[in-house]
Amino acid sequence: MERRQWIQLMAVLSAARPAAALQDEKKEKPAPLTKEHLVAALKVMDLSFKDDQLDLMLPEVNRTFEQFAKLRALELPNDIGTSYLFRAELPGRRPAAGPSRFKPLAKRVARPKSDEDLAFLPASDLGSLLRAKRISSTELTKLYFARLKQYGPKLLCVINLTEEIALEQAARADADIAKGKYRGPLHGLPYGLKDLFAVKGTKTTWGAEPYENQVIDVDSTVYQRLRDAGAVLVAKLSMGALAMGGLWFGGMTKTPWNLDQTSSGSSAGSASATAAGLVGFSIGTETLGSIISPSIRCGVTGLRPTFGRVSRHGAMALCWTMDKIGPICRSVEDCALVLRAIAGTDGNDLTAFDAPVHYEPARPLSSLRIGINQKAFDDMKGEAKDVYAQALDGLKRAGFQMTPVTLPDSSAGALVPFVLAPEAAAAFDGITRDGRVDQLKGQKRSDWPNQFRSARMIPAVEYIQAQRARTKLMHDLDAFFQNWDVVVCPPYSHMSSTNLTGHPQIVVPCGFVKGSPQGLSFIGPWYREDTLLRAALAYQQATDWHLKRPPLA
Repeated sequence: MERRQWIQLMAVLSAARPAAALQDEKKEKPAPLTKEHLVAALKVMDLSFKDDQLDLMLPEVNRTFEQFAKLRALELPNDIGTSYLFRAELPGRRPAAGPSRFKPLAKRVARPKSDEDLAFLPASDLGSLLRAKRISSTELTKLYFARLKQYGPKLLCVINLTEEIALEQAARADADIAKGKYRGPLHGLPYGLKDLFAVKGTKTTWGAEPYENQVIDVDSTVYQRLRDAGAVLVAKLSMGALAMGGLWFGGMTKTPWNLDQTSSGSSAGSASATAAGLVGFSIGTETLGSIISPSIRCGVTGLRPTFGRVSRHGAMALCWTMDKIGPICRSVEDCALVLRAIAGTDGNDLTAFDAPVHYEPARPLSSLRIGINQKAFDDMKGEAKDVYAQALDGLKRAGFQMTPVTLPDSSAGALVPFVLAPEAAAAFDGITRDGRVDQLKGQKRSDWPNQFRSARMIPAVEYIQAQRARTKLMHDLDAFFQNWDVVVCPPYSHMSSTNLTGHPQIVVPCGFVKGSPQGLSFIGPWYREDTLLRAALAYQQATDWHLKRPPLA
C-alpha cells in the first residue's frame, strides 16, 4: 500500500512536465514520463530508489499519469467539499445538549444627539433603540448608506452596496416592530457581509479578478439566518482576493486608523467598515487569522467560534478543514448576539453541529479557571511591552486571578503549510491550470498564485501525516483545556494551533502602539465561547479602548 501511494505521488509531482501541458487539457496526449522524470520528482521529496526499483515503478506511474486527465475533466465547483470531514471534537467530547443560558445585559439607551455618535453605537445599543422605537430601521439604514458612500471609497472596504435589498428589509423591520412582531436584538440592524457569502441577485466576487462578475444563485445560510433575525444587509464588504490579506481587485483595504496602512485580512472590509461606523456589525471568516488579525488592526472585537459552530453553506471554500465564520463587532456583547443568530446546523454543511450558545455576563469571574501565557507577555519589547503591561493591569482591576501556563502547541507552525496550502490549491486548481490566477493583483512569493503552484509539490503522504499530527495536537490541547476555561495571551500567540484544532478565540482592543490598535486575546475549550465572552466582557467593562473612534475626518 505504501509503495502505491508513492507511485501516485510521483505522478502528481512530475516536476519535469512542461507548464503548458498542465494548463491546457485540450492538447494532444503528453509523452510518457521517463526515469529521469521520476528521479527529479523524488528529489523534491528527498527520496531515491535503486535503478531496478525505478524500472518497476515507471509503468505504474505512467498508468496513473494517464488517468489524471479523467479526474481533471470532472466538474468540481468550489462548493463541493471533500468526502472526509474534520470535526473539532474527540471521542467523548461532543458538546452537551440542552437549552442555552443566554442572558444579555439589560439596557436603557438614550438616542445620541448626533448621527456620528449614533453610527458608532454598539449593535446591542442600536437594537435597544430600535425596539424602543427611538429610531427606525429605515432611518438607521440611510445613515449607514450615507457613511458607506462617504468613507467606503477612502477605505476601499466596500465591493457592492445592496440598497434595494436593504431598504426593503428595513421597511419590513419597521412595519413588524410597529406591530409588536419583534424578532430579537438584531431586528432592524444594518450590517455588512464579507463578499464570499452568496446572496441571490447580488455579485459575490470573492475579491478576485476571475470572479469579479460572479453571481451565485444561492442564499448562504449565514445570510438566511440574519435575514430571519430581521437584520438588514447594506453592503458586501471587501476581502483579500480568495481570502488572503487586504488586497482585492479594487485595491488595498485600509484601516480607518491610518489610511496609509492596510486593515490586514482577509476579512479586511468587515473590520474596517465596523471600526469606521459604516455598519452596525459585520461577518467575517477565518482560516488562519482572517478575523483576529483585521480586528486587531482596526481596533474592533472579533470572535472566531469553534470550527463547525456556524454553517459554511453558500460561503467560498478555501480550506475545508480549517474555514470558520464569525462576527466582527464593536463590543463583546454584540459578538454574543450575532453568534447566537447564525450558529447551528442546516443540513448542508456536514461539519456544522448543534449546541447551545451560552452567554452569562453576570457569571462571577471567580468561577473561571483563568490561565495566562505570561512568558509571551514578558518577552515583549519597547512600547508594546508597556501597552500590554497596562492591559494586564486592566484585567487585574476587573477581578482576574490568573495562573501562568504553557500551551502544548510547539508543532503547529510546521503543520499549517501541509494542511492549508494543498486544500487551498485544490479549491482553486481550475484557475491555476487555465492561467486565470495570473489576473490577481498579488503576484509575490507569499501570494496565492505562487502558493497554489508551489502546493503541487507537497506529497499526499505528507498531507496525511500532517493531519495525523494535527489529531495528536487536538488530543494535547484537549487535555490542557480540561483544567482551564480561559487563557489570556497576546493576540497572535497560539493562532496556528487553535486554528488547526478548531478552538475558539476572541480578541478585543487594548491600546495603541505608534497609533496602531493592539489586541488582547482570549482562547478556550471547544464549544465554550461563553467563557471567552465573559472574560472579554469583564475587560471591556473595566476599560474604554473599544469605545475609541478612528480619526476619519
